[in-house]
Amino acid sequence: MSKDTQTLDLAAVETYLRANLPGFEGPIEADKFQRGQSNPTFLLKTPARNYVLRRKPPGQLLKSAHAVDREFRVQSALEHTDVPVAKMHLLCEDPAIIGSDFYIMDHIDGRNFNQPTLEELDKSDRSAVLDDMNRVLAALHDVDIDAVGLSDFGPPGNYYERQIGRWSKQYRASETETVPAMDQLMDALSKQIPEEDGQRTLVHGDYRIDNMMFEKDGTKCLAILDWELSTIGHPYADLAAVIMQWQMPATPEGRGMAGIDRAALGLPTDEEFVARYCERRGIGPIDNFGFYVGFCFFRMTAIIQGVLKRALDGNASNPERAMQMGQYVPLFAQHGLQALEAKG
Repeated sequence: MSKDTQTLDLAAVETYLRANLPGFEGPIEADKFQRGQSNPTFLLKTPARNYVLRRKPPGQLLKSAHAVDREFRVQSALEHTDVPVAKMHLLCEDPAIIGSDFYIMDHIDGRNFNQPTLEELDKSDRSAVLDDMNRVLAALHDVDIDAVGLSDFGPPGNYYERQIGRWSKQYRASETETVPAMDQLMDALSKQIPEEDGQRTLVHGDYRIDNMMFEKDGTKCLAILDWELSTIGHPYADLAAVIMQWQMPATPEGRGMAGIDRAALGLPTDEEFVARYCERRGIGPIDNFGFYVGFCFFRMTAIIQGVLKRALDGNASNPERAMQMGQYVPLFAQHGLQALEAKG
């Protein structure tokens, strides 16, 4: 048994999989992935093949958070679309098995990039990887939600109004100190919500390069990961999430491109990435893009605050990383205010 399994009961998992997963043969070993702060994720190794187990964390959880059942449902629905996802196998909603709900999916044998600067690649491959990231995002937003059975995956009504309300409540529930910039950002966003434009699509909710798996020796995306925040909403939130990430410092913690000579590295500008996305989807230029970027900084601030609160409460999947992330709460909120002021 791997020392990294932490709270995962391997004997219980193996017994369950023998009874419920066709073709499964043990024994199993498990290693915990350090990525994926919210829902602890494990690589399950068997003699024949590898799987991934993703579970709700233990302890007291905020209502509606860590919805592994929703992750399982959306990825199952996307199996035969142009959106690359891992194959889903089993959803277990009986917490008696290992202490919380979990699901089993295929392990994707690819590579993951932690930094959008893609320094480990040559110039042409950097451009190709980010272009495929763009292609997959456009494909995601073009999914026919009625055809794949996801029309009820999110409630009707203004997505941004709904999200601002939800994440404001989540932020308040996990607040550990007053952050004036976040208070200002929540107030400003609520007053600037754009009118509905008729777009109602599947959204990932945390679309960025490190939540994707690519070919080991190529530039094609094999799977989008971490679907916990997915819902039916407005597509520009995902697009703006990419741009938000790129505006952060080009450091292991920031994982952005601020101050980078993108042209020299073969990386697109924000404007080029947005324009290519619009071209792929056959839509015109986006008005007031700064609102969407500001919204993404707001939501990420709320998420990071939740991660920090779990660390302080002793429930974080990776406590050290969680405490490091928590330091960025005021910075993200300030960036959100700046994005709103920039409009764009």
